Amino acid sequence: MVRDFLDFNDLTMAQWDRIFNLADDIYENPAKYADHCKNKILATLFYEPSTRTQLSFQSAMLKLGGSVIGFSGVGGSSVSKGESLKDTIKIVSGYADIIAIRHPKAGSAFAASLYASVPVINAGDGVHLHPTQTLLDLFTIGKYKNKKFTGLNIGICGDLLNGRTVHSLLRAFSMYRGNNFYLISNPDFKVPEKYLKALQTGNQIFTCEAIDECIDGLDIIYMTRLQKERLVSLDGVPFETAGYDMNLILDHTKLAKAKSDLMILHPLPKNNEIEASIDDDERALYFKQAELGVYIRMALLIILLENNTNRTSAEIQREEAEIRCENPNCILNDDDDTSNLPLLVNVNAGDACAYCEVEA
Repeated sequence: MVRDFLDFNDLTMAQWDRIFNLADDIYENPAKYADHCKNKILATLFYEPSTRTQLSFQSAMLKLGGSVIGFSGVGGSSVSKGESLKDTIKIVSGYADIIAIRHPKAGSAFAASLYASVPVINAGDGVHLHPTQTLLDLFTIGKYKNKKFTGLNIGICGDLLNGRTVHSLLRAFSMYRGNNFYLISNPDFKVPEKYLKALQTGNQIFTCEAIDECIDGLDIIYMTRLQKERLVSLDGVPFETAGYDMNLILDHTKLAKAKSDLMILHPLPKNNEIEASIDDDERALYFKQAELGVYIRMALLIILLENNTNRTSAEIQREEAEIRCENPNCILNDDDDTSNLPLLVNVNAGDACAYCEVEA
């Protein structure tokens, strides 16, 4: 197992199968794992707001018999006094056995892993990735599609530019072949090319500007909200209205054309992109999807804590760089942390920044 969980694609297929199978066993036999993490402490460091991710991590550790510490928002922590990420992580590593971190800067989880003496879990880093959401997305698909991850018609709709859940999911599906992806969005909110490169091998990718263009053939539709909190940095995009029109809202008229076994997924929270009454449709699985997140995160906590006695570096080659990253959202360009973080490139990604993957 990798020492930290920063990106779903750090896993091998065998490692993913182990997490899936363990989560399945926990789901079926929860009492069996009630004391599995007794005397272990999880720190949830959430620099950004969260409901599902933070509470499901806390629930997961408590259901395993462990304890939880941490903060929600920087206002109640020393971050508000100017404490750097490095110092926070070093301090918390002495208090907890494992850390789950959410941060507005891309690459923050990787940066935290450089300083932590305990395993670090990426609970969302800016517009970059959200790998534990991908764990529960795939776990849900596996539950309802008999662990079938190939030969699927998958629609992904909404803000595909800023949605880290979308980026993680597409990257994860690059490990599979034979799927058709329908990327449904306003042209201003299309998927960054870097998340499509690996996916293009063995899969078909289609772009759409309306749900109606493809819903009749879909096995899964993954709806996402407009990431309004990210739009302040997008020049020329109207904050109030960007990204959504009726073509990107799932309503009963569109749903009437869909398969009877369509899976409607959403990482949540949802806004107006799904008509409210669709919640009662048996194909709407997003609340079950959120519930299953507890079990997959329980499995992840167990495996990372077991592996902590023999931690090894992630299997990715990184080298020193001479220039800083040009991405203003990269943790490397955070005023509080630039003096501490080493300049690194990920040579496996074509000399890209090791933190946010923007090409050098």
